[in-house]
Amino acid sequence: MSLDPNVPSTPPSGLAALEARLAEDLSLLELPAREWVIGKTHGGREVLDVAVIGGGMAGLTAAAALKLVGVRARVFDRSPQGLEGPWATTARMETLRSPKQLTGPALGLPALTFRAWFEAQFGVEAWQALDKIDRLQWMTYLIWYRRVLALDVLNDHTIEAVTPRADGLVALSVRTHERHFEVYARRVVLATGRDGLGGPALPGFIDGLPRGRWAHSSDTYDYNTLAGKRVAVVGGGASAMDSAATALEAGAASVDLLIRRADFPRVNKGKGAGNPGLTHGHHALPDEWKWKIRHYINTVQVPPPRGSTLRVSHHENARFNFGCPVQSVESTADGLAIHTPKGTFAADFLVVSTGFKVDWAARPEFAAFAPHIRTWASRYTPPSAADQDVELSDSPDLGPAFEFLEQVPGACPGLSHIHCFCYPATLSHGAVSGDIPAISTGAKRLARGIATLLYQEDVEQHYAALEAYAEPELYGDEWQPAEAPAQYAEDE
Repeated sequence: MSLDPNVPSTPPSGLAALEARLAEDLSLLELPAREWVIGKTHGGREVLDVAVIGGGMAGLTAAAALKLVGVRARVFDRSPQGLEGPWATTARMETLRSPKQLTGPALGLPALTFRAWFEAQFGVEAWQALDKIDRLQWMTYLIWYRRVLALDVLNDHTIEAVTPRADGLVALSVRTHERHFEVYARRVVLATGRDGLGGPALPGFIDGLPRGRWAHSSDTYDYNTLAGKRVAVVGGGASAMDSAATALEAGAASVDLLIRRADFPRVNKGKGAGNPGLTHGHHALPDEWKWKIRHYINTVQVPPPRGSTLRVSHHENARFNFGCPVQSVESTADGLAIHTPKGTFAADFLVVSTGFKVDWAARPEFAAFAPHIRTWASRYTPPSAADQDVELSDSPDLGPAFEFLEQVPGACPGLSHIHCFCYPATLSHGAVSGDIPAISTGAKRLARGIATLLYQEDVEQHYAALEAYAEPELYGDEWQPAEAPAQYAEDE
């Protein structure tokens, strides 16, 4: 845009125009709020208001929501820039499963939506023609999201220990390629993803198998090495379909899907329950209703996406084996012998798509506080054996700002200064801490909760600042005192 008044001005276009629009919207809304949290130091070093562990979608949205309410947040991610989260690494679907029109991490700002970003570059007609969002394009959008909001993210920073302290601080042990150091924060947010408090749920039948002959669907693995090989995939969900399709497209000789169920579930019940009432109201439901809803969704399960299933089935060398739970697996000179009720399958490589679980042993960085976390197992007993659910029982019992609570009060001072903004928060808060549909709702709840806690902790200092505030609105020269009217003067 020219600054010379004699040269016609060319308005910005594309992303530049969108970014100008976003800047104007933020200005009109007086956002971000001015920073207001009282700064603290420890040992002469700055203490962070909030440290966010994880720079994927949840971590970025949490940091953005905190910034909008005037709270400084620094994000730490162990991956190189552009590889945060699963999108460009372990995710293998071609497109996102969520409908394209969902606003995701936009936090109520239209110019921050994926749709606005897409249309600014490719136009309205291209948006209308788009079916689902390309997975890698979503990653590109998140990179833009981080940049346009100027979020404070440090890449290649691995958190090796998180230690709550009695003085209200949380110590983070941080490692980079060059050094190891400690950081202190008043609040820590774990935005650590689907396996945020554990890792893959590995079935017992893989025990003893050579590690080079199997992988979990969430592993970083080069599927091109499966060219010409017989592959078996355990599971019938979305990640199983994505793994099977990736192996087939890499030239696998055959892929056998070994599916425990007699058929695929046909209806995504979670999608049907996705309304603002549940999104905003789940965390306030009685325990029995929280459990009932989440247990039902776990039990009926989510079908794999139609597109992902078709991506597999159009290969003639793909086989869908239903009613085929794996009983045991042997490693043989010829590969793997996989025993099922329908016979023994021969394979060269096995992919287990068996989901994730809360597993503190898999997260040594949380060892200082893991034994003290109150879980739903100690809070709620299901009404019958049919209602038992290990995933739900292992879920942490969280406070209103996603904060961990102590199993034994007083046993782990400072534990409540750590906030769980990842999948295991679902039973306490609903599906608002990792999935695209309601991530903004969760991030706003988290940010407002943390802001409330930070203000409460410093209320005496805020009150002192209130008393000391002395910027005048009036200077005394805005008026002249009236003299008493004559009749009053005569009465004297």
